[in-house]
Amino acid sequence: MAKYLARVSLNPEGIRLLRQEKASGRRTAVTKFVEAAGGKVEAFYFAFGQDDVFLIMDLPENIAAAAVSLVNNSVGNVRATYTPLLTVEEMDRAVDKATTLSAPVPR
Repeated sequence: MAKYLARVSLNPEGIRLLRQEKASGRRTAVTKFVEAAGGKVEAFYFAFGQDDVFLIMDLPENIAAAAVSLVNNSVGNVRATYTPLLTVEEMDRAVDKATTLSAPVPR
């Protein structure tokens, strides 16, 4: 499975749901949602500032992550961004691959 970082900002409706269901209720709902997409929530944190929630999720592939993003952002109570996370080993492979590539330089 691939790992993704979700950064979530609550709008007034999202804050109303948080106050109604409490933090534990929102975590339960999000966990069930991610599991329905074939994934797993590894970490779930509330914060304050520009973003209100941070999640680290395991999802089967980019298609599942895109589906989660589409559904989540269409509901209207949050705005979420998703960032694919790479392991150290994956980044090493990317570094190795980069040595075989040349930047497209304008002529």
